[in-house]
Amino acid sequence: MHATSDSLAIVLVEPQSPGNIGMVCRAMKNMGVSRLRLVNGCDRFDPEALKFAVSARDLLEQAQVYPSLEAALADASISVATTRRTGKYRQELMTPPQVAEMVLQSSGGIAALVFGREDHGLTTEELSRCSLQATIPSSSEYGSLNLAQSVLIFCYELFNCSAVKSSDSERALAPSSELEPLFAHLQATLLSIGYLNPQNPDHIMRSLRRILFRSGLDSREIAVLRGIFSQIDWAANNFDGRKKSA
Repeated sequence: MHATSDSLAIVLVEPQSPGNIGMVCRAMKNMGVSRLRLVNGCDRFDPEALKFAVSARDLLEQAQVYPSLEAALADASISVATTRRTGKYRQELMTPPQVAEMVLQSSGGIAALVFGREDHGLTTEELSRCSLQATIPSSSEYGSLNLAQSVLIFCYELFNCSAVKSSDSERALAPSSELEPLFAHLQATLLSIGYLNPQNPDHIMRSLRRILFRSGLDSREIAVLRGIFSQIDWAANNFDGRKKSA
């Protein structure tokens, strides 16, 4: 996979400034990236967007608009959520060069770089839908970057990175459209056997999602796991409550 191919998508979640969308298109075209996906947000055909896109207007016209982040990532085998903040659910943050190497070593499907709203970025729920998380190291005095600047930095690293595995060692990772049903099945199974707290299943599920994302599952492995969960479902039919502590 090469960063200039159609296998890389830039995903903007609810962008608020048409000018920023235009500048993102220009940054993408500078680095040979052409696939732009928008999750709702402002009008990409606003005069300000066209003005700042300059010679990248074709990317504005070709951009695809989705009703949700889940829909935008349905065919993505790797999705990277970008964030400036750290915290309980914002761990194991990669740098742009690390992301570039990871993406270029992958095979099959779409690699999606996900960028959040200009004022407050991505929500914790949106981060949990992505397989990786990344940040751009910056000054503690003022760490906020413009949206187009952030996109340009990641696209540059992908353009510049030459760490590509040989095709013999590559395997196709499962897309998000297969992973999300796996997570839903896992959550339902763990609820049925009393492992998850039904009032707050997301607390544990976010950790389990990170574990499985790190595993880099392919379609066959997902089928194996779904088979295990189905067997647990069958065996749990006579389940009568969570085991008692000794």
